[in-house]
Amino acid sequence: MIKKIEHIGIATKNIHESLSVFDKLLDCSTYKTEKVASEGVKTHFYKVGDCKIELLEATSEKSPISKFLSKKGEGMHHLALYVDNIYNELGRLNSLGFEAIGEVKKGADNKLICFLHPKTTSGVLIELCQEQFE
Repeated sequence: MIKKIEHIGIATKNIHESLSVFDKLLDCSTYKTEKVASEGVKTHFYKVGDCKIELLEATSEKSPISKFLSKKGEGMHHLALYVDNIYNELGRLNSLGFEAIGEVKKGADNKLICFLHPKTTSGVLIELCQEQFE
């Protein structure tokens, strides 16, 4: 079951400029920065109420963020939805015709993640995420 909006991912070309903008806009600094080598990305998280904003910095020219930036430029990359059981929710959504991009995998911020293809979600890249339990 989808519980809440977990975060909004924003692709950035120049992370230093974007951090400066969001530090001023939100009147705070990031609380966490993390590299996710498997995705070729470095993430920078802000806490905004019960939600987060994630600035995404490509660490490789082959990363999905690099490809996104070259096609669409800076801006909203994805909407992340928190679920209580990612495998059950992915099965439910697949049965309704939503198409996953890849498999469930480890993401940033101690989460299990999986993306839904934008062609099945009205043009929005959706990330499902769940706490990763040890």
